[in-house]
Amino acid sequence: MPEGYENLTDKEKEALRLLLRGHDAKSMARTLDLSVHTINDRLRTARRKLSVTSSKQAARLLLTVEGAPPDNLADEDLGGADLAGPADVSVQPQGPQPAVQGRRRTLAWSIGVMIMFSTLLALAVAGALPGNGPAADTAAAQESNRAAENAARDWLELGDAEDWATSYAGTAAAFRAANTLQVWTDISRKVRVPLGQAVSRRLRSVDAPPTPQDYRIVTFETNFGNSADAKVETLSMIREDGAWKVAGIYIE
Repeated sequence: MPEGYENLTDKEKEALRLLLRGHDAKSMARTLDLSVHTINDRLRTARRKLSVTSSKQAARLLLTVEGAPPDNLADEDLGGADLAGPADVSVQPQGPQPAVQGRRRTLAWSIGVMIMFSTLLALAVAGALPGNGPAADTAAAQESNRAAENAARDWLELGDAEDWATSYAGTAAAFRAANTLQVWTDISRKVRVPLGQAVSRRLRSVDAPPTPQDYRIVTFETNFGNSADAKVETLSMIREDGAWKVAGIYIE
């Protein structure tokens, strides 16, 4: 167990878990209905307690300790829930949930979301901690990031066009093993269609978790015709058979 883990508060762990799910300080603040200053204070304190210099390092150390995530990523009351990192492929589809205690809630498109949790945990325990993943400043890594981004963007456009069959075919094998085309179509119509036409989609980040596998978390900020506020689309991408495939998607 990393030194200092036992001193982390539930709120500090919550912030680190959200970081593992692809959030930045601004989206954490929006999700938890808090100020960015409060979020940064929690991350700063967590770094100090764990004796690391970056929040991502702190989040990865948390990943080495915590066990299996909840059975689904349907939203809990984010003000006090124990949100885990990427969930296992046993995740079942959940639609949007009602608000609880006035907190803002995320909109989860949570079929097969981020299936790599078990792999990442095993690698982290084995020593694949920060620094062992692809170097972000190498030409090869930058090219891989661009390819993952393009694949994620193309796949989202299939959803924009309501082409569920083709988008299903573009998902990872584990995703398809856990979910049928009919399940994917039903939940997509329930969650994606009401958002309306995608008006604009801007890349926010491409992150490479510390694993020797080709795996990326790609995040976009998207404006939809039927939503007053921009949504954050977070896709977990894995490279299979020479192509980037979608392992899961999370919309908030």
